[in-house]
Amino acid sequence: MRANYRMQRLFVEADLAAGSAFEVSKDQFHYLANVLRLEDGSELLVFNGRDGEWTATVSYPTRKRLLLTATGQVRPQPAACDLHYLFAPLKVGRLDYLVQKAVEMGAGVLQPVMTQHVQGKITSIERIEANVVEAAEQCGILSIPAVAAPRKLEDLLEDWPQDRRLIFCDEGHDSQNPLSALKAVTERKLALLVGPEGGFSDAERTLLRGLPFVTAIPLGPRILRADTAAVAAMAVIQATIGDWK
Repeated sequence: MRANYRMQRLFVEADLAAGSAFEVSKDQFHYLANVLRLEDGSELLVFNGRDGEWTATVSYPTRKRLLLTATGQVRPQPAACDLHYLFAPLKVGRLDYLVQKAVEMGAGVLQPVMTQHVQGKITSIERIEANVVEAAEQCGILSIPAVAAPRKLEDLLEDWPQDRRLIFCDEGHDSQNPLSALKAVTERKLALLVGPEGGFSDAERTLLRGLPFVTAIPLGPRILRADTAAVAAMAVIQATIGDWK
């Protein structure tokens, strides 16, 4: 069932069931009461990443409190997306964009990876998580991707699960078309690795290309910025071997 984009959507932490009532946070109160100016009896959609999507009714027990009461489920909880997205951190504004687009494109896990030429850094996991929630609210997504702590590329590869195929965007690939390499992938569990603006070092490329669970792909004849490459790579993966099929 597709999302209803005509109603306001809100992510909540509370468990959702018919008749369950809960108070919103201070920030949510400001948004619903002062920005959207929702009145007593107004309806919106709520989800928590566990119990599907529900309609909820607004009530004000006091002037400074807002309660939501779940009235009926409109969409059941789908299976969580399983695509792992590994990325070298970018500068803050572009990192926000990258995270939002990864959620929209079906990432189930967001894993920051520290590479040799990385230019950005992760200063706040909470900021990334807030961007994840905002993207889910805006795009009708019910499963909230997990955000992992940053790890060095070498450490991540050392204990990589052998049943998950890692696809990495290789700017030094001999060809320009990623489709032939992707069509050869048979594993159902997938991960995508996009490097930093400066690209992978020669040592990192050699390491990745030597691992049996890694597939290198090109992204066409043009040079792409890291955030653009992420969207392009996720699109081609989802279209060929992912959940767009």
